Amino acid sequence: MAVSHPQLISLPNPHFRTNNHTYNTKPRVINNNPNQYSSDHHILTLIDQCSNTVHLKEIHAQMLRIGLLFDPFSASRFITICALSRFKPHLDYTRKVFDQIPEPNRYTWNTLIRAYASSSDPTQTIHIFNQMLRECPDRPNKFTFPFLIKAASEVSDLRQGEVFHGMAVKASLDSDVYILNSLIHFYAACGNLNQAYKLFLKIPERDVVSWNTMITAFAQADYPDEALELFRGMEEENMKPNDVTMVSVLSACSKKSNLEFGRWVHTYIEKNGIEGDLILNNALLDMYIKCRSLEDAKSFFGKMTEKDIVSWTTMLVGYASFGEFDAARRVFNEMPTQDIAAWNSLISAYEQSGQPRQALAVFNELQMSKKAKPDQVTLVSTLSACAQLGATDLGGWIHVYMKKQGIKLNCHLTTSLIDMYAKCGDLEKALEVFRFAERKDVYVWSAMIAGLAMHGRGREAVDLFLDMKNTKVKANEVTFTNVLCACSHAGLVEEGRIYFKQMLPVYGVTPQTKHYACMVDILGRAGLLEEAMELIEKMPIVSGASVWGALLGACRTHGNVDLAEHACEQLLELEPRNHGAYVILSNVYAKCGKWEEVSRLRKVMRDAGIQKEPGCSLIEVDGVIHEFLVGDNSHPRSKMIYTKLEEIASRLKSVGYVPNKSQVLQDIEDEDVKEQALYLHSEKLAIAYGLISTNSPAPVRVVKNLRVCGDCHSVAKLISRVYDREILLRDRYRFHHFKGGHCSCMDYW
Repeated sequence: MAVSHPQLISLPNPHFRTNNHTYNTKPRVINNNPNQYSSDHHILTLIDQCSNTVHLKEIHAQMLRIGLLFDPFSASRFITICALSRFKPHLDYTRKVFDQIPEPNRYTWNTLIRAYASSSDPTQTIHIFNQMLRECPDRPNKFTFPFLIKAASEVSDLRQGEVFHGMAVKASLDSDVYILNSLIHFYAACGNLNQAYKLFLKIPERDVVSWNTMITAFAQADYPDEALELFRGMEEENMKPNDVTMVSVLSACSKKSNLEFGRWVHTYIEKNGIEGDLILNNALLDMYIKCRSLEDAKSFFGKMTEKDIVSWTTMLVGYASFGEFDAARRVFNEMPTQDIAAWNSLISAYEQSGQPRQALAVFNELQMSKKAKPDQVTLVSTLSACAQLGATDLGGWIHVYMKKQGIKLNCHLTTSLIDMYAKCGDLEKALEVFRFAERKDVYVWSAMIAGLAMHGRGREAVDLFLDMKNTKVKANEVTFTNVLCACSHAGLVEEGRIYFKQMLPVYGVTPQTKHYACMVDILGRAGLLEEAMELIEKMPIVSGASVWGALLGACRTHGNVDLAEHACEQLLELEPRNHGAYVILSNVYAKCGKWEEVSRLRKVMRDAGIQKEPGCSLIEVDGVIHEFLVGDNSHPRSKMIYTKLEEIASRLKSVGYVPNKSQVLQDIEDEDVKEQALYLHSEKLAIAYGLISTNSPAPVRVVKNLRVCGDCHSVAKLISRVYDREILLRDRYRFHHFKGGHCSCMDYW
């Protein structure tokens, strides 16, 4: 029945309090006829037609004016549009509207709970539910619990979710399929797959959502075999899968890299007429990329009638993962829009493929284009590229940029900053970032331990590990790799033995191949080659290439030809095209004067098409990275560099320097030619350029891709004394701080 006469309005107390907030009182309708509002009232029709926030607030005002908001049915309709519409206003507004309703019904409470469960702060759902229990005369029902459980899932609150589970059982709602499906998702989100699967098995009549939830849980938890097995079970029970099912099945195929089954799934989708929306098509494209079939991916991408940023980005990453960077760049340029995710994909692709200079070039392009704003992912990848290059100026600029932009440091960014500063040679800055970090997870601690280790401060690294233990942060595999590396660089043999033996019984971390490699390196550097070999023979797991590489490197240091040959043989069985194995064994032969063996190895490499990685040194000056190869004369200031080298040689000889010609690993009889060969090493060229391009007290910072040779190490020590310049040289394995004629490694490297 339509409202025939306007209602009288009385003014109650000046204020009323709801949910710990005080609001100005709205006029209250004295309503003696609960049936006075018709369900087809013209304002309710306007609610259904509402399409924006402005219109919504106009309707709100009208409802307040005529008292319609105080009718439970009308109020529930309005709350629904506030909370669940596609243009929904801020939840604070919805909550204020809700607080104006004198007696919200259970549907209205459920609607508000549902809205908060999907919000950025799902914990508010619990507070609203507690208020509902106090104020609503109707008890929670089967529509209440799924959203309460969803809220607990969003924050992985196992205890709270278990409380909701118990309440559902007490309310005799534990057999409701919607509640059970929510509980399956909840337990999976909290990492309790066993409980999730038990509930799945207890569902009397599973619907497609039940199957999808469990299959998705297995796929997302890296149990692809179980996910695919459940899909087969779904087929056997004649439950027709939908597009959601197939997205999860494709995810499982991707994680197994099972291209054959992935192709079968593609055919299955087409034969069974499963609607291929954009999400499903993107999952197919992603499956082909992750199953390493670029041709299938290209073919399918070309047939896609609709593409979004995910489609384009997946194809970009696919090309990059196959090393086809020109094609990846072409895809990037052809994107209709280039959001920050696309930029991140390109930067990350270059950075992770060992092309940090290209990564920084793309970052610079992003800054210049102003098409998107760098986010935390951008900065993590760019800082990693800076770390690879030793680009301390750019890395420092990014740190300042983060401060100016008010970007809060999470653990990922903190870890990246520590890693960047440590690898760029500024250990004190890395320590400063570590000390002021508000939150330190295991990766932040591990990064700082690694930084101390690579700078030869092994004892401090071990002490920091003990501090980490005292703060109750649990060490992981990465932590122990870094601790053992610290022991190796500092010659802490006994400490290395102790921590290696304690890994499993004390810390619950099972030693992996990388940990055995570190332990072999510790023993090998100390000359304990027999003990190192004994450790390898007793390994409970297959000895990987890194283990034999560590032993081979130790044999080079100590000149053990027989063991070097054995280690090289084992390494090449695992990695037949490992050029480093040939080079190190060749070096062992050269130092022993076995030039025929050197020639034989070089012939083997030529015949197999295996090339030695060329030595390369980088130095950053005024934000520009300069690269030098052995005997390089391509630099614009090459003439000045070689003039400086001659000056350096003359000054060093005047203080007693004698070139270490044993470092010339070629059969050259002419002693002058040997000496000249030593002068052409890339790190000497970079140091010479640093001396003519920078002024004291700025240190000369050089990054080399290979292990620094003995002669270059001696030269750097002397330069630091004769020229009174600090030199920071990072080679493949560690940092060397040269100052006043001494090195931080104490010649133990």
